[in-house]
Amino acid sequence: MVTSPARYRPGPLLALLLAWVLLSTTQPPAHAAPAAVASAHPLATAAGEAVLAQGGNAFDAAVAVSAALAVVEPYASGLGGGGFFLLHRASDGLELMVDARETAPMAARPERFRAADGSLDPKASLLGGRAAAIPGLPAGLDHLARRYGRLPLATSLGPALRLAHEGFPVDARLLSAITFRQELLRADATLAARFLIDGRVPELGARLHQPELAATLEALAATGAPSFYQGPRAQRMIDAVRAAGGWWEAADLSSYAVREREAQHFTYHGASITCASLPSAGGLSLAQALQILERFPVASLAPAERAHRVIEALRRAYQDRARYLGDPDFVQPPAWLARADYAQQRAASVDLARATPSAQLDAAPTFHEGDNTTHLSVVDAQGNRVAATLSVNFPFGAVLLAGDTGVLLNNEMDDFSLDPTARNAYGLAGSVANLVGPGRRPLSSMTPAFVEDARGVLVLGTPGGSRIISMVLLGILDFVDGGKDGLERVVSAPRFHHQFLPDRVEYEPEGFGPEWVRALEAKGHVVQVGRRRWGNMQAVFWDRATGEAQAYSDPRGKAGLLF
Repeated sequence: MVTSPARYRPGPLLALLLAWVLLSTTQPPAHAAPAAVASAHPLATAAGEAVLAQGGNAFDAAVAVSAALAVVEPYASGLGGGGFFLLHRASDGLELMVDARETAPMAARPERFRAADGSLDPKASLLGGRAAAIPGLPAGLDHLARRYGRLPLATSLGPALRLAHEGFPVDARLLSAITFRQELLRADATLAARFLIDGRVPELGARLHQPELAATLEALAATGAPSFYQGPRAQRMIDAVRAAGGWWEAADLSSYAVREREAQHFTYHGASITCASLPSAGGLSLAQALQILERFPVASLAPAERAHRVIEALRRAYQDRARYLGDPDFVQPPAWLARADYAQQRAASVDLARATPSAQLDAAPTFHEGDNTTHLSVVDAQGNRVAATLSVNFPFGAVLLAGDTGVLLNNEMDDFSLDPTARNAYGLAGSVANLVGPGRRPLSSMTPAFVEDARGVLVLGTPGGSRIISMVLLGILDFVDGGKDGLERVVSAPRFHHQFLPDRVEYEPEGFGPEWVRALEAKGHVVQVGRRRWGNMQAVFWDRATGEAQAYSDPRGKAGLLF
């Protein structure tokens, strides 16, 4: 439960972590070191730094940061969710993606998300037992530690375990998320006891303890993934999901498997880019957009002219995302999507004077994704690196605690297309390639990435739902075209977004002047200011000349989340 600060005294490890927070760098970095960690929460960053100090490598640190984020950002990631880990091993140059994405239970069918009258039930994939896919993060952490780490899993999970036991202060972002979901949290006694105080939103700085989650982490530390996916704890999660209207079976959990997948590789103006592959749409969509942009001198253009070309590249990449991409174990996209001649054809269809209406691109469907996600970037002194993006989808996922395990379950079933023709609750259509089905992994926009050139290596990623791809693209453009002096701009520059449908350009409030807006409108774009700034990019740059690494964290993350 949540207790007031007056009733809490930090244990020795948490005191050490808090001290690390006071010394840690944010934006811009105060100093460089042989290793660096960037994450969305200072306590998670400190957990990664602590594990590196104990002799762990970047992969151990990624486990530590991910587990700590599962405790201190329960609204954005957690053991009940999943994600993608992009890895580079320095000893042999191995690069791959560890796919710990959630999977649909074997009983999942499109018709099970319909109401009694046959229409799609808008809440079925968002709240409760039907919304929850089989979690992948616990298996992913175990896999990462066993196959690539130096330290025992128990050591890397230690900081998260202590944070769950001893508690941590509620920050502005957690407070904002609790406030946003307070009615749903209040409606469930177990959730209310864990995240509210006497049924009310806690005050900033109040301490949140999660003893049930600590027990689950303790079991994971002792015996690895089997403690989560088999036995009594798994059965209690199944019982909770079924009581909430879902269809989990023991085999859904026991058969879950992490996938190792070849990463997506391509180049842009001489920079080598490695990023997530399917079932993340990010890598292929990013490759398409940047190959289109490589045909234009975007670095030398005026801001609005540059934006016009970026928007048109995004429009075409997101169209192909919607109509072709899905779980690669079930759907194979056309091989020509990533080819240079296809990029040339798409670039030739860009009108430099006018926006191309999406309806004129043989309109294809798309769907909504939640933007409650998190990201971490790690580089160690040996040159190993990890970029990982993790999610439970919407704030607090399905708003369902899995029994007495302390695990908040995701609502990633909403990332599937629930019907190939009908529109969902957000007015967006479905896609056959991403249709919900037994054992499938839903398409994602999570885009952890490495960008390497003569200067060094940039490790980056961000939360942000369907906007992730456009944010990472803008970050890469700023890095490649802006030089080393542009590193701060990579995480802090104002952002805009276009995703094919709806056919509009969205931009951050106060990010662009009226001249920029008028210039795009003159080209026929529908331009709309967003309700809030978006994203929380985390980046680490390793300097090839000095051998030092610097962490850069998005200043947006300091202001709290606005829901």
